[in-house]
Amino acid sequence: MHWVRCARLCLPGLRAFRPLRTLCTSIPRMNWTPPAPTAVPAPPIPPIRDIHSCANVNDIKPLHLHLDWSIDWDAKCIRGAVTHELEVQKDGTAHATFDTSYLDIREVQVDGARAAYQLEARRGPLGEPLRIHLGERMAGDRVKVAIDYATTPKCTALGWLSASQTRAKKTPFLYSQCQAIHGRSLVPCMDTPSRKVTYTARVNSSIPVLMSALRRSSASDVYEFDQPVAIPTYLIAIVGGLLEFRALGPRTGVWAEPPDADAVQWEFERDAEPFLTAAEQVVSPYVWTRYDSVVLPPSFPYGGMENANLTTLTPSLVCGDRSATDVLLHELCHSWSGNLISCMNWESFWLNEGWTVYLERLLLEKLYGPAHRGFSYIIGAKALRDSLEGFQDTPRFQRLVPEFRDGEDPDDAFSSIPYDKGANFLLYLERVVGGLDVFAPYIQAYFTTFQGRSISTEEWKAHLLAYFATHPTASQALQTVDWDAWLHGEGLELPVRMEYDQTLAAEAFALAARWIKAIGDGVDGAFAASDMQGWNANQVVVFLERLHAGPRVPQSYAARLDEIYSLSTAQNPEVRLRFYEVALEEQGGRYAEEAAAWVASQGRMKYCRTIFKALYRVEPALAQRTFLENESFYHPIAAAMIRKDLGL
Repeated sequence: MHWVRCARLCLPGLRAFRPLRTLCTSIPRMNWTPPAPTAVPAPPIPPIRDIHSCANVNDIKPLHLHLDWSIDWDAKCIRGAVTHELEVQKDGTAHATFDTSYLDIREVQVDGARAAYQLEARRGPLGEPLRIHLGERMAGDRVKVAIDYATTPKCTALGWLSASQTRAKKTPFLYSQCQAIHGRSLVPCMDTPSRKVTYTARVNSSIPVLMSALRRSSASDVYEFDQPVAIPTYLIAIVGGLLEFRALGPRTGVWAEPPDADAVQWEFERDAEPFLTAAEQVVSPYVWTRYDSVVLPPSFPYGGMENANLTTLTPSLVCGDRSATDVLLHELCHSWSGNLISCMNWESFWLNEGWTVYLERLLLEKLYGPAHRGFSYIIGAKALRDSLEGFQDTPRFQRLVPEFRDGEDPDDAFSSIPYDKGANFLLYLERVVGGLDVFAPYIQAYFTTFQGRSISTEEWKAHLLAYFATHPTASQALQTVDWDAWLHGEGLELPVRMEYDQTLAAEAFALAARWIKAIGDGVDGAFAASDMQGWNANQVVVFLERLHAGPRVPQSYAARLDEIYSLSTAQNPEVRLRFYEVALEEQGGRYAEEAAAWVASQGRMKYCRTIFKALYRVEPALAQRTFLENESFYHPIAAAMIRKDLGL
């Protein structure tokens, strides 16, 4: 999942912007192939601990599930059945408990016969455990459990859009978002990243559908899918609507609404296949057959979601300048970190996201040079700082391994911390052991050792130390690491000061310093549009972030910024977001109304939550009114979080 956008952007309308790669012609591209990794045996699998699942996952191992669904577009629900193939893990196991949330359970069968079950009382965000009687079973027994059910209007995984809310304006639209624990509102399952399943599906729908699987057939409104690689249940996904496919390469493609299909194809076709090839060279062969994506309507709450074989993307990436394809790269990297190796529980979520951001930035260096890797870390540093400041009243969520309490929703801790704190930790370890030449073989060893597994932070650490035990210098250096500070430390600072290549940030920092001095001195300053001539949008973002981190910017200076650089009309949403953050530091002025109008069409939580919180600080009534008037536009996950942000 993509929390923050990093690296290559280009801003239309800010005068003669060049692609970011052309700014680093003096920096050699990284051109290496990691040497063969040292083999280290995988440690034994420990008991599973996941406080966000009610399932008895240490007693029962799910192997496969089959979905037989019918989509009722008028009633906005999915009806049908799921059949689970299970393997008993302990002698005497007499029941299987599944996670459910707001589902209408109608009948349960065990091995073809009706079975007794209880739907237990709701446990807050964790839902209602479904306890199914199996009769006494022995370890190794295989059991089939079929559950007939339907989703309800309270389903938190599904977003339903009317035809008028789509670009084509012809058919309704449906999409799902199951991470972190919303899969249980779509299908009764053992909804934990600790257990992976293969799945097949047969979907009856009057409107075409896609799933996070390989499509096997489609005829007469019946669509069949197969996912032969085991995945956590949060990666089960469905998208339905009027969509067209565009090939991007031999193994890559993208779906989009017909009015946007050509533009979407152009946006991604240059980079998709090279990204995949480069990732395989650095990590390991791609096991998922195809890497396809779908661009969703603007209410989608994330930059992207790495659903296997069907990454879902926000339309805000389609800028017309191929400037936002790093998000596609981020989601592609999840094919290894997150999908191939998954976190065992949501406390270890950083293993998914920190590794993915680290790989994404490493590939930027491989493809475009070291300055791009450093610049991406610089951009991420601002988002990390904002997230750490946002959890000052809940410091246990500032930790890389957060402390959840029983019944808490993992979405409550969602931020850039597992992404950027995690990526910085891995970069720090890379430097500690002796640099990339030493660390790169470990990357391949890690993904080879744990592929197909779900692991905890403790397992990751044990493997890392075991791998480098045969490298005396690196092993000795790792003894200097303050593991507790990195994994469990709180506060606003990283345990060590990290330095990055500032080649691409220097001009942005210098211009921000000039503006900060002018504001402090109360003078107009000699500024002109030519200040940013030749910049890319990421440099504009860094400029605005540095400005936002300084003293408060009065409205008069915000208006002056906009007059000179045309920031409030920038087509790139990353720039608009940062400008509104600066412009909303002071109550009053025209930008509150402008930001409110803009956020009404921005479903991505990075944009809508940030702007709503900024508005709420200066114009609380306007923020609440804007949200309530547009609440139906936002996905249920985003709407629930914004309600908390606005005190509703």
